[in-house]
Amino acid sequence: MFKFKKKSLVYCAVFVLLLLLLSSLVPALKTPVLNILKYPLSLISFARGEIGGIIFYHRNLIQNDKLKKEIDLLRQKLNRADEFYQENVRLKNLLSFKQKSSYKLIAARVVGRSVDSWSSLVIIDKGRYSGIKRGMVAINYLGLLGRVIETTESASKIMLINDPNFGVSAIVQRSRQEGLISGTLGGSLIMKYLPKDADIQISDVIITSGLTPIYPKGLLIGKVLTLGEELSGLTRYAIIKPAVNLSNIEEVLIIIQ
Repeated sequence: MFKFKKKSLVYCAVFVLLLLLLSSLVPALKTPVLNILKYPLSLISFARGEIGGIIFYHRNLIQNDKLKKEIDLLRQKLNRADEFYQENVRLKNLLSFKQKSSYKLIAARVVGRSVDSWSSLVIIDKGRYSGIKRGMVAINYLGLLGRVIETTESASKIMLINDPNFGVSAIVQRSRQEGLISGTLGGSLIMKYLPKDADIQISDVIITSGLTPIYPKGLLIGKVLTLGEELSGLTRYAIIKPAVNLSNIEEVLIIIQ
């Protein structure tokens, strides 16, 4: 069967060549010969195109899949490099602050957060073995973070300044007006017990006053966003934007006292 098919192909090829040769020798036969060969040649050309398309489609599919994997790998490498860069910047700033600070500081990483919406707590990877005790103050190079409320041998829990249970005495850096800073459920801070004629303005900087024993004086808390008056009409309050973005803390410094 194979030999028969092979012979048939040879005969067809010879026949086509003879027709082409004849048409070149006899110009009058050129048009009829081309008309005869037009349909077989078109069929052959179509079949070759379809076969080539199938071959190239599979080849391109394989190459495309390979390129996608390479792109995903490069994207992962870029993400890791960007993460390393950002971490390096944070740690560099933290180290620089630690070296310049007059406080004795212990650096730690945040390894956990509170899961409820009523409190703002973080867990760090340092505890009593590192010299951390309950009541110590947590800061970073941007400002005040909170205080340590619980410790174990290798971890500590920190209440952040935006927790509703948090409180610290503070002053307006410009006018030295005193007030009490507390956390709110909204994540911002509120400065309460301000006299009706208190010298406080929007964008004023708020710092710790030193009147709350465990908090050193002069720690940056934040800036005044808005001012309001209590319902009694006797006192005012100020909404404070924390100096630190408390939702994405990754490293902290604990002041050793």
